[in-house]
Amino acid sequence: MKRNPVIPYILIMAFGIVLILILSFKGLGDMKEVAKENGKGTEKTEVAASKPEDIYKQSCIGCHGDQYQGVVGPKLKGVGSKYSKEELMTIVTKGKGTGMPAGLVKEEQAAAMADWLATLK
Repeated sequence: MKRNPVIPYILIMAFGIVLILILSFKGLGDMKEVAKENGKGTEKTEVAASKPEDIYKQSCIGCHGDQYQGVVGPKLKGVGSKYSKEELMTIVTKGKGTGMPAGLVKEEQAAAMADWLATLK
């Protein structure tokens, strides 16, 4: 009597599907328990930087470099002699051209950031 060679593959496939379903439902149950333990679920909170140096490290260092030398964006040393405080405030909040994106610095922090940028030498 010959055995059908497909039967072991069908049994393995059925076992795999059942195992996937069991583990999926187990994961859903665990997810609800973890959410209850955390209290708030999966909320993210961001801490806003308050000092101009911290804002620079958080938002600007990737384009302007760690020594203000300019990488993708222009160098920031001496920018205070090139632009007025009002122009700097506009640039840091609304961006400039296609390279400098808007919204990196909040309106209420723009004056402090412009003052700090003007002191870079």
